[in-house]
Amino acid sequence: MCGRYASARSRIELLEEFVVERDSTGEPLKADYNVAPTKPIYAVLTRAPKDKTDEGVKAQRELRVVRWGLVPSWARDVAIGSRLINARAETVAEKPAFRAAFARRRCLLPADGYYEWQAPPAGTKGKKQPYFICKPDRGVLAFAGLYEFWRDKSLAADDPAAWLWTATVITTSAPDELGEIHDRMPMVIDSAGWADWLDPGNTDVADVRALLAPAQSTGLISYPVAPLVNAVRNNGPELIKQADPVVQVPPGLAGSWADH
Repeated sequence: MCGRYASARSRIELLEEFVVERDSTGEPLKADYNVAPTKPIYAVLTRAPKDKTDEGVKAQRELRVVRWGLVPSWARDVAIGSRLINARAETVAEKPAFRAAFARRRCLLPADGYYEWQAPPAGTKGKKQPYFICKPDRGVLAFAGLYEFWRDKSLAADDPAAWLWTATVITTSAPDELGEIHDRMPMVIDSAGWADWLDPGNTDVADVRALLAPAQSTGLISYPVAPLVNAVRNNGPELIKQADPVVQVPPGLAGSWADH
């Protein structure tokens, strides 16, 4: 799964990186080195104009702030979003919570990298080791995502607060070198595939599913980072700095050498 990632690029950088035509962000987000579920995040998507009678206006790529954790339109409340932060690539087209968005509302979620935790080796006692996974050149990662709208029926339809935009990260099996840390990873879309993935005119499920393979899963690096990332309250560039691995202690030594 993908449960934490870093997104430190500024709004201006993302507008340029993703060749965005319409900025719908409102208040820009601050650099976040510890993005966690239910936090506001940036999403890149392509939307057709509201007035579809104007044939001269084409769908435009836009940058928008959404909440991480997809809330289906039919959900009774937003609490379900905390359980829908990821969608498995293998089943995303069939799952009731995701299938409508998979066909019509796909997005890219920009990231500098993501975190995964490796369990301690068998026969040892200790905490999981966090790793940061990113491109060797620290270039932007574009997670394959889905976005959805949820209406708060307690508010008037013309109240901007009545509509909540949410998103989920699509995950896939991790290759051997990353699978040793965790067996799942975010689906990363290469820049050559951005336009096709974002195309709202492509609603053929088979065609869209084909865009998920092959996806970028190699060429990423990983390195251990400090356990600071374990707590959401910690946030800053120090979270993605390489650190010494957590010491794993054989069971017989726990409570003695390990405490000194």
